[in-house]
Amino acid sequence: MAEASTASRKRPAPDGTGPSAAAAAAAPAAKKRARYQFASIDDYEKLEEIGEGAYGVVFKARHRRTGEEFAVKLIRGSGGGGPDRAAALREAGCLAACRGHPSIVQIKDVATSEATGDLFIVMELAGSSLRDWLITRRFPEDQARAFMRQLLDAAKKLHGTRTLHRDIKPENILLVPGAGGGALKLCDFGCATPMREPYPEGRVGTMQYCSPEQLMGSRSYGAAVDMWALGCVMAELLSGQPLFEASTEEEVLEQIEDLRDEFDAIGLHVFDVLPELSQAGREVLAGLLRFDPEERLTAADALEHRWFTEDAKPAAVAKAEHPGFVPLLSAA
Repeated sequence: MAEASTASRKRPAPDGTGPSAAAAAAAPAAKKRARYQFASIDDYEKLEEIGEGAYGVVFKARHRRTGEEFAVKLIRGSGGGGPDRAAALREAGCLAACRGHPSIVQIKDVATSEATGDLFIVMELAGSSLRDWLITRRFPEDQARAFMRQLLDAAKKLHGTRTLHRDIKPENILLVPGAGGGALKLCDFGCATPMREPYPEGRVGTMQYCSPEQLMGSRSYGAAVDMWALGCVMAELLSGQPLFEASTEEEVLEQIEDLRDEFDAIGLHVFDVLPELSQAGREVLAGLLRFDPEERLTAADALEHRWFTEDAKPAAVAKAEHPGFVPLLSAA
């Protein structure tokens, strides 16, 4: 469960208003937090570190009694301080709200260290990040469609619980190899939040996958921010390259505006750099990457699109006539 560096990712401001851990979600938060009995991290044997980022360390651990292996995330404090209890409970609560969905990593428990007071989120152990796979390959349209169906269904579940992920990217998607090309699982809910706009913070997450409204400083946004990120992921699945690769927020926003202007000028031909992508696939990609969040596809609407509901259509073979767009969406 890799996490981006602090240069490209921002953390939600702690406000203590997020949902608590799964077992604590039913009663008033402050009262229930005091009564909820966390598991002990001493019940788990640490095996190896499998991910580290600005806000937490993820390691593989084995339950001492059952022998079952899990992914355990230690939530770090803000600014290098002590454990961030509010952040841990918010992340655990958002995961708990989506419990049971096959394309969202499952929370198992919340544990604490009696010695340090640190909080740990115990989750299912599943696969490696999609980023690891994209380093060496891109995916054909049929496989990208299968993956996007899973991710959109996860987003539908997420948004149905009035939760935003706010950091969807290949690093936060696990790929479990198997039949049909494998199963994807959305993970790392460190930037997730209940929908409660306006938000105390502006842009959070990884800027290359942030929506234009976030990059322009809006604190009042909705599920459309996750849909934009899914559009970026879809483009990356098909091209093997990140859609936006700038190093500053201003440069990313400039590239997004270039994409908007190009789309306004030539429509779906903007995707001629992906000649194998069918007309229906182009429609979905364009719908996810609409500059105006009000015009962006929702997860439910995307899943009803003919790209998913009809049999696969022949690829729309087209010559790339607009090479100026290639740096933004490379078929290489």
